[in-house]
Amino acid sequence: MFYSVTGNIVHIDATSVAVECSGVAFRCSCSLNTLKKAGNLGSQTTLYTYLAVREDALELFGFSDTNELDCFKLLIGISGVGPKAALSVLSEMTPDKLAMAVAAGDSKSVTKAQGVGPKIAQRIVLELKGKLTAVASDSSEEFDAVSAVNASDNTAEAVSALQFLGYSKYEAAKAVSAFDKNLSVEELIKKALAVLSKNL
Repeated sequence: MFYSVTGNIVHIDATSVAVECSGVAFRCSCSLNTLKKAGNLGSQTTLYTYLAVREDALELFGFSDTNELDCFKLLIGISGVGPKAALSVLSEMTPDKLAMAVAAGDSKSVTKAQGVGPKIAQRIVLELKGKLTAVASDSSEEFDAVSAVNASDNTAEAVSALQFLGYSKYEAAKAVSAFDKNLSVEELIKKALAVLSKNL
């Protein structure tokens, strides 16, 4: 029904933005990532929207770009993932980061989203496999590298070792993917740890 809303921000809080269009203010529930990009009170913004229709309510969701909107739609299409959980995931991870976590099979990163347990996170990773390539377009080289990690025995072993040390699979895969997959497991771990320690 609504594709987007463009206008001045007349209200902003921890979970939503109200955008005034031709005298009517539309309140949109948003992820933290969208709230950071939307702008300040009084500034003009455009939000791409999704209207959720329930028996007892109509709720409008707003997103800073179409990639995040597409991610939201995919997430709420998964059994057990409602709009609130989908916003929580997108507050914790950008579409690019979610795409790479899914490519790496890293459900642990998804559980960092408030209210998302291990079972739901595993379902998200399983059901979104192969569906998020388009939203990773801004970092396609990095996405391809992380996706390829599981194809090499050495990199897969190095990632497993780094997970044992407490890193998420996504963090480990991203670090390991920066190096030649023909290096020994020990060398890959050493080089990846050097990168990961700088990010702390």
